[in-house]
Amino acid sequence: MEMKRINAGKLRAIGYEPRERTLRVEFDDGSAIDYSGVGNEVWRQLSTSGSAWSYYRDNIEEEFTGRRGVARTEKKPNPLDQLFKPAGDDAKP
Repeated sequence: MEMKRINAGKLRAIGYEPRERTLRVEFDDGSAIDYSGVGNEVWRQLSTSGSAWSYYRDNIEEEFTGRRGVARTEKKPNPLDQLFKPAGDDAKP
């Protein structure tokens, strides 16, 4: 499933698998929820909404069955982490 990065409320990425009618929502805390039985129109509305967080809360969160998981979206390493790591810490970030 291809994920679309967003920055809306607590949402950080969303993705949709039309054949399985599965919507994946990833949050800023690293958690994710997969919703089953989601139609293409709901995905279209969410992915094009000017307020994806509000659309998610109003139309998806309570309307569809969700299964919790862990976000698969890779976090990009912060180059400052290497500069400001504690002295003597040889572990890679």
